[in-house]
Amino acid sequence: MFTRIFLLVTILIALLSPSAEAQQSKRQFIRDAEVENTIRDFGTPIFQAAGLDPRAIRILLINDPSLNAFVAAGQNIFFHTGLIIRSENPGQLIGVMAHETGHIAGGHLIRSTDAVAAASTEAILAMLLGAAAGAVSGNGQAAAGVMMGGQELAMRNLLAFSRSQEQQADQMAMRFLDDTHWSAKGLMEFFDILGDQELLVSTRQDPYVRTHPLTRDRIAFVREHVEKSPFSGQPWPADWVERHRRIKAKLFAFVEPPVKTMMRYKDTDTSIESRYARAVALYRKPDINAALALIDGLIAERPKDPYFWELKGQMLFENGRGREAVDPYRKAVEYLPDSALLRIGLGQAEIETDDPALLPDAATNLTIAVRLEPDDSFAWQQLAIAFGRDGKEGMASYALAEHFLLSGKLPEANYHANKAEQLLGHQGSIWLRIQDIKAQAVQVKATRDREGSSW
Repeated sequence: MFTRIFLLVTILIALLSPSAEAQQSKRQFIRDAEVENTIRDFGTPIFQAAGLDPRAIRILLINDPSLNAFVAAGQNIFFHTGLIIRSENPGQLIGVMAHETGHIAGGHLIRSTDAVAAASTEAILAMLLGAAAGAVSGNGQAAAGVMMGGQELAMRNLLAFSRSQEQQADQMAMRFLDDTHWSAKGLMEFFDILGDQELLVSTRQDPYVRTHPLTRDRIAFVREHVEKSPFSGQPWPADWVERHRRIKAKLFAFVEPPVKTMMRYKDTDTSIESRYARAVALYRKPDINAALALIDGLIAERPKDPYFWELKGQMLFENGRGREAVDPYRKAVEYLPDSALLRIGLGQAEIETDDPALLPDAATNLTIAVRLEPDDSFAWQQLAIAFGRDGKEGMASYALAEHFLLSGKLPEANYHANKAEQLLGHQGSIWLRIQDIKAQAVQVKATRDREGSSW
């Protein structure tokens, strides 16, 4: 979470960069419930207009200051934090999202046969998402290993859409925006931001320009549509404008030095987003008392805002006040019960109190979290801790089997699956899942034995 600033995965995404190692610190996935939910809410009508199931779309955030967004490995939309921070209104984010949705709806990834031949979906997912073990364990070699070989070239091929595909995605984006009665001005404004970059040498261009060829015809098409569309003057809902300002301020405060945040969001600015940003900056400084005073003021104004409660819980938890963090996290979950990230934060805080009475509730919250996000390796690890400390060794082994499977540590996954089977017996849905884990481990081992590599 960006709530505890949880850096879920540290990986190398060397998109046209001269030195992957030099860029490693910049290429981090981040998780934040508020940012992800805001972007998803902005995008849901677009996804529906495209005939896509919004629940199947994954929103992923990359901590990178450059302007970029792209789709990869099916229905995954990646946003650089730089794009979000530099966007000026919700329409610019929504316009970019409509364009990227056009790539998904148009099947452009599938049609890019050269890219598909170079790298399977599994390889791309492994490269982008499969390094969680490296981040959690601190094993940088494990994270870097998945980037070796021809996968970097495969990623380039996958992202470098042809000009015709870009035009098709623009056309679809215009249709999706009209179908939702929304303005396309945001995409036009984003193109204007990027327009001058085509004159720069490639190493100085933002990645979006390099991976999404921008032509005069494309700019002219979008501009003409904006001039003719009856929805171009449609204002964005005031709530969306505020939410956009909030996520911009929050991201800026988390990724930039606190002094820079305080310069941008001055004490004289009493807006919600400015106080929010200053609270984050002061907590990172650290000046926990001043930070808590600001977030308490925001909570007093918005007592049912889950993200303000979550930030307060994070501040307390990361400053060694774990027991005090439990109640704010509980408030956050109360007001947003279907958020896996909030439940993970609460479960972790409850575990770290070392209070045995809180372990059953921690296990409940983390069980709900892994049901909502079954591929979250960290959540499974925390669930194993909760079960283990509560004396439920069989369930702890099962949770560890899931954790190690997601982390790519198949011998450990197989060991804990067998242990869980012995302790839990041969009945129920968990036993069936244990069989799946064991079968997958055996299959991978057989493949690696044939290849002469260790598993």
